[in-house]
Amino acid sequence: MKFKSKAIYTSHIETPLGGITMAATDEGLAGVWFDQQRHWPDTTGWQTRDDHPALVEAGAQLRDYFAGKRDTFDVKLDLSHGTAFQQSVWQALLAIPAGKTMTYGALSANVGNPAAVRAVGAAVGRNPISVIVPCHRVLGADGSLTGYAGGLHRKTALLELESK
Repeated sequence: MKFKSKAIYTSHIETPLGGITMAATDEGLAGVWFDQQRHWPDTTGWQTRDDHPALVEAGAQLRDYFAGKRDTFDVKLDLSHGTAFQQSVWQALLAIPAGKTMTYGALSANVGNPAAVRAVGAAVGRNPISVIVPCHRVLGADGSLTGYAGGLHRKTALLELESK
């Protein structure tokens, strides 16, 4: 993923599921990736800014989430770095409540294109804001855990955390 913004700020936090790199623009939180996650962005030119307001807030909300103190997020997001189709899928992911799951087919229907299951799956896999934009809540047609860019062990752990 190539970010369109001129200024990208970054910060890193530790979580029970490993390190997380966060990225923000002046518009809001633009990325949350687990260390060694697939689809890692090109970070050339990014500036470390542990005091950036969006990164401070996202870090605090993620820590609360992993501590079981919250199951929703209200940090301002910048999803502008994907295609219009990807953005529509990422917006649809935000509607899946904590503790609930949805199949790729149902998600495809929700974005108005029930035949686009593979394209929806690809967009889910490229979600730049792990955990907060809850791609981990999407399952295969038979309810099985399918691919997760952060690793299936993390997908399992996130779903278990949300089921408590």
